[in-house]
Amino acid sequence: MFETIKNILISEMNIDAELIKPEAELIASLGLNSLELADMIVMCEDRFGIVFEDEDLASLITIGDVVAYLEART
Repeated sequence: MFETIKNILISEMNIDAELIKPEAELIASLGLNSLELADMIVMCEDRFGIVFEDEDLASLITIGDVVAYLEART
């Protein structure tokens, strides 16, 4: 799961692979803006066949949070 997220961030968001760690914050550490976050969510939904609930999005701060969310729903 982490590797898939990492690949999305590298190939689709042009994030440096060295920055991608489970504890990395999507905004503070990786510098993603709100549009990029939305794009990442849509890519994850497409790849994993799930839908992120709007009320859960605010709790997704780190890459690890996204991985845990996906693991709990797949």
